[in-house]
Amino acid sequence: METPRILIVDDEKDLCQLMSTSLQKEGFSEIETAGSIREGWEKFEQYQPSIIVLDIMLPDGEGYDLCRKIREVSQIPILFLSAKSDEVDKILGLAIGGDDYITKPFSPKEMAYRVKAQLRRAGVYSLEAQTQKTNQGEKTIGLFTINAEETEVDKQGEHLELTAKEVGLMTCFLHHPNQILSKETLFRTVWGEDFYGADNTLMVHIRRLREKVEDHPSQPRHIVTVKGLGYRFFPE
Repeated sequence: METPRILIVDDEKDLCQLMSTSLQKEGFSEIETAGSIREGWEKFEQYQPSIIVLDIMLPDGEGYDLCRKIREVSQIPILFLSAKSDEVDKILGLAIGGDDYITKPFSPKEMAYRVKAQLRRAGVYSLEAQTQKTNQGEKTIGLFTINAEETEVDKQGEHLELTAKEVGLMTCFLHHPNQILSKETLFRTVWGEDFYGADNTLMVHIRRLREKVEDHPSQPRHIVTVKGLGYRFFPE
Protein backbone atom coordinates (compact mmCIF):
# COMPACT_ATOMS: atom_id res chain seq x y z
CA MET A 1 0.00 0.00 0.00
CA GLU A 2 1.35 3.43 -0.95
CA THR A 3 2.49 5.90 1.69
CA PRO A 4 -0.26 8.53 2.19
CA ARG A 5 0.73 12.04 1.07
CA ILE A 6 -0.94 14.91 2.94
CA LEU A 7 -1.27 18.50 1.73
CA ILE A 8 -2.22 21.21 4.25
CA VAL A 9 -3.41 24.50 2.77
CA ASP A 10 -3.57 27.20 5.46
CA ASP A 11 -1.92 30.63 5.72
CA GLU A 12 -1.30 30.30 9.49
CA LYS A 13 2.26 28.96 9.57
CA ASP A 14 2.17 28.09 13.27
CA LEU A 15 -1.03 26.10 12.79
CA CYS A 16 0.45 24.30 9.78
CA GLN A 17 3.45 23.35 11.88
CA LEU A 18 1.22 22.17 14.72
CA MET A 19 -0.87 20.02 12.38
CA SER A 20 2.22 18.62 10.66
CA THR A 21 3.75 17.67 14.01
CA SER A 22 0.53 15.97 15.11
CA LEU A 23 0.35 14.00 11.86
CA GLN A 24 4.00 12.99 12.16
CA LYS A 25 3.33 11.69 15.67
CA GLU A 26 0.61 9.50 14.18
CA GLY A 27 3.14 7.99 11.77
CA PHE A 28 2.66 10.11 8.63
CA SER A 29 5.93 11.20 7.03
CA GLU A 30 4.97 12.78 3.69
CA ILE A 31 3.39 16.16 4.48
CA GLU A 32 3.44 19.34 2.39
CA THR A 33 2.03 22.78 3.23
CA ALA A 34 0.80 25.75 1.21
CA GLY A 35 -0.37 29.20 2.27
CA SER A 36 -2.69 30.26 -0.55
CA ILE A 37 -5.04 28.98 -3.25
CA ARG A 38 -2.39 29.52 -5.93
CA GLU A 39 0.30 27.69 -3.99
CA GLY A 40 -2.19 25.01 -2.98
CA TRP A 41 -3.04 24.28 -6.61
CA GLU A 42 0.64 24.18 -7.57
CA LYS A 43 1.42 21.75 -4.73
CA PHE A 44 -1.62 19.66 -5.66
CA GLU A 45 -0.36 19.26 -9.23
CA GLN A 46 3.26 18.61 -8.24
CA TYR A 47 2.72 16.53 -5.13
CA GLN A 48 -0.39 14.52 -6.09
CA PRO A 49 -1.56 14.24 -2.45
CA SER A 50 -3.74 11.48 -1.05
CA ILE A 51 -5.76 13.99 1.00
CA ILE A 52 -6.00 17.77 1.43
CA VAL A 53 -6.61 19.65 4.68
CA LEU A 54 -7.99 22.93 3.36
CA ASP A 55 -8.66 26.21 5.18
CA ILE A 56 -11.64 28.21 3.89
CA MET A 57 -10.28 31.72 4.49
CA LEU A 58 -7.09 32.20 2.45
CA PRO A 59 -5.24 35.37 1.38
CA ASP A 60 -6.19 35.09 -2.29
CA GLY A 61 -9.74 33.77 -1.94
CA GLU A 62 -11.80 31.00 -0.36
CA GLY A 63 -10.85 27.37 -0.06
CA TYR A 64 -14.19 26.55 -1.67
CA ASP A 65 -12.75 27.79 -4.98
CA LEU A 66 -9.75 25.47 -4.72
CA CYS A 67 -12.04 22.59 -3.81
CA ARG A 68 -14.17 23.16 -6.92
CA LYS A 69 -11.05 23.26 -9.10
CA ILE A 70 -9.68 20.04 -7.60
CA ARG A 71 -13.04 18.29 -7.97
CA GLU A 72 -12.83 18.82 -11.73
CA VAL A 73 -9.87 16.45 -11.88
CA SER A 74 -9.76 14.43 -8.65
CA GLN A 75 -11.91 12.80 -5.98
CA ILE A 76 -9.30 12.69 -3.21
CA PRO A 77 -10.66 13.41 0.30
CA ILE A 78 -10.84 17.09 1.29
CA LEU A 79 -11.10 18.09 4.93
CA PHE A 80 -12.19 21.71 5.40
CA LEU A 81 -10.91 23.89 8.24
CA SER A 82 -12.80 27.02 9.20
CA ALA A 83 -13.16 29.62 11.94
CA LYS A 84 -16.84 29.74 10.96
CA SER A 85 -19.19 27.42 12.80
CA ASP A 86 -22.42 28.29 10.96
CA GLU A 87 -24.33 25.30 9.66
CA VAL A 88 -24.67 27.01 6.26
CA ASP A 89 -20.89 27.09 5.84
CA LYS A 90 -20.61 23.41 6.75
CA ILE A 91 -23.35 22.46 4.31
CA LEU A 92 -21.75 24.52 1.54
CA GLY A 93 -18.37 22.90 2.13
CA LEU A 94 -19.85 19.43 1.92
CA ALA A 95 -22.14 20.32 -0.99
CA ILE A 96 -19.29 21.42 -3.26
CA GLY A 97 -17.34 18.23 -2.68
CA GLY A 98 -15.74 18.40 0.78
CA ASP A 99 -15.63 15.15 2.74
CA ASP A 100 -15.38 16.52 6.28
CA TYR A 101 -15.44 19.84 8.14
CA ILE A 102 -13.73 20.84 11.36
CA THR A 103 -14.16 24.17 13.16
CA LYS A 104 -11.30 26.20 14.62
CA PRO A 105 -10.07 26.04 17.31
CA PHE A 106 -9.69 22.28 17.21
CA SER A 107 -7.52 19.57 18.69
CA PRO A 108 -4.64 18.68 16.33
CA LYS A 109 -5.02 15.06 17.45
CA GLU A 110 -8.70 15.10 16.43
CA MET A 111 -7.68 16.49 13.04
CA ALA A 112 -5.11 13.69 12.64
CA TYR A 113 -7.71 11.05 13.44
CA ARG A 114 -10.16 12.57 10.96
CA VAL A 115 -7.44 12.45 8.33
CA LYS A 116 -6.91 8.76 9.14
CA ALA A 117 -10.64 8.07 8.82
CA GLN A 118 -10.83 9.73 5.38
CA LEU A 119 -7.74 7.91 4.14
CA ARG A 120 -9.17 4.58 5.29
CA ARG A 121 -12.38 5.28 3.36
CA ALA A 122 -10.31 6.17 0.30
CA GLY A 123 -8.41 2.89 0.59
CA VAL A 124 -4.94 4.47 0.89
CA TYR A 125 -4.38 3.86 4.60
CA SER A 126 -3.88 0.55 6.38
CA LEU A 127 -4.67 0.78 10.08
CA GLU A 128 -2.57 -2.27 10.88
CA ALA A 129 0.49 -1.16 8.93
CA GLN A 130 0.32 2.40 10.20
CA THR A 131 -0.15 1.24 13.78
CA GLN A 132 3.01 -0.83 13.53
CA LYS A 133 4.88 2.16 12.14
CA THR A 134 3.51 4.56 14.74
CA ASN A 135 4.22 2.21 17.61
CA GLN A 136 7.93 1.91 16.88
CA GLY A 137 9.79 3.21 19.92
CA GLU A 138 6.69 3.36 22.11
CA LYS A 139 6.69 1.65 25.47
CA THR A 140 3.55 0.08 26.92
CA ILE A 141 3.29 -0.67 30.63
CA GLY A 142 -0.03 -2.13 31.70
CA LEU A 143 -2.83 0.17 30.53
CA PHE A 144 -0.45 3.00 29.65
CA THR A 145 1.72 3.80 26.62
CA ILE A 146 4.40 6.48 26.44
CA ASN A 147 5.87 7.60 23.13
CA ALA A 148 9.54 7.35 22.23
CA GLU A 149 10.18 11.03 22.98
CA GLU A 150 8.45 10.69 26.37
CA THR A 151 6.22 13.66 25.60
CA GLU A 152 2.81 11.96 25.32
CA VAL A 153 0.97 9.32 27.34
CA ASP A 154 -2.06 7.25 26.34
CA LYS A 155 -4.31 5.15 28.55
CA GLN A 156 -5.94 2.20 26.79
CA GLY A 157 -5.40 3.94 23.45
CA GLU A 158 -6.86 7.28 24.55
CA HIS A 159 -4.59 10.30 24.64
CA LEU A 160 -4.18 11.97 28.04
CA GLU A 161 -4.04 15.78 27.90
CA LEU A 162 -1.15 16.29 30.31
CA THR A 163 1.01 19.29 31.15
CA ALA A 164 4.79 19.02 30.85
CA LYS A 165 5.17 18.40 34.60
CA GLU A 166 2.41 15.78 34.55
CA VAL A 167 4.15 13.98 31.68
CA GLY A 168 7.34 14.12 33.73
CA LEU A 169 5.61 12.51 36.69
CA MET A 170 4.04 9.82 34.52
CA THR A 171 7.44 9.12 32.94
CA CYS A 172 8.89 8.52 36.41
CA PHE A 173 6.00 6.27 37.36
CA LEU A 174 6.11 4.30 34.12
CA HIS A 175 9.84 3.70 34.46
CA HIS A 176 9.30 2.39 37.99
CA PRO A 177 5.97 0.50 37.98
CA ASN A 178 4.80 -0.99 41.30
CA GLN A 179 7.70 0.69 43.11
CA ILE A 180 7.50 3.26 45.90
CA LEU A 181 8.97 6.58 44.78
CA SER A 182 9.70 9.15 47.44
CA LYS A 183 8.45 12.70 47.12
CA GLU A 184 12.06 13.85 47.07
CA THR A 185 12.89 11.58 44.13
CA LEU A 186 9.85 12.68 42.11
CA PHE A 187 10.43 16.38 42.69
CA ARG A 188 14.16 16.23 42.01
CA THR A 189 13.61 14.25 38.79
CA VAL A 190 10.73 16.34 37.37
CA TRP A 191 11.55 19.82 38.68
CA GLY A 192 15.31 19.43 38.82
CA GLU A 193 15.39 21.07 42.24
CA ASP A 194 15.71 20.09 45.88
CA PHE A 195 12.45 19.03 47.49
CA TYR A 196 12.76 21.21 50.61
CA GLY A 197 9.53 23.18 51.07
CA ALA A 198 7.88 21.85 47.88
CA ASP A 199 5.47 19.34 49.42
CA ASN A 200 2.38 21.37 48.52
CA THR A 201 3.55 21.86 44.91
CA LEU A 202 3.95 18.12 44.41
CA MET A 203 0.63 17.32 46.08
CA VAL A 204 -1.22 19.74 43.81
CA HIS A 205 0.33 18.21 40.68
CA ILE A 206 -0.41 14.67 41.85
CA ARG A 207 -4.04 15.63 42.51
CA ARG A 208 -4.42 17.14 39.04
CA LEU A 209 -2.70 14.15 37.46
CA ARG A 210 -5.08 11.77 39.21
CA GLU A 211 -8.02 13.71 37.75
CA LYS A 212 -6.76 12.81 34.28
CA VAL A 213 -5.42 9.30 34.91
CA GLU A 214 -7.85 7.78 37.39
CA ASP A 215 -11.41 6.63 36.74
CA HIS A 216 -12.26 7.71 40.28
CA PRO A 217 -9.69 10.32 41.41
CA SER A 218 -10.92 10.33 45.01
CA GLN A 219 -10.28 6.57 45.14
CA PRO A 220 -7.08 6.19 43.10
CA ARG A 221 -5.94 2.75 41.99
CA HIS A 222 -3.00 3.80 39.81
CA ILE A 223 -1.26 6.58 41.75
CA VAL A 224 -1.47 5.46 45.35
CA THR A 225 -0.14 7.37 48.36
CA VAL A 226 2.12 5.35 50.64
CA LYS A 227 1.95 7.23 53.92
CA GLY A 228 5.29 8.54 55.09
CA LEU A 229 7.13 7.14 52.07
CA GLY A 230 5.78 8.66 48.84
CA TYR A 231 3.74 7.24 45.95
CA ARG A 232 3.42 3.87 44.24
CA PHE A 233 2.21 3.54 40.65
CA PHE A 234 0.15 0.53 39.56
CA PRO A 235 -0.08 0.39 35.74
CA GLU A 236 -2.86 -2.19 35.52
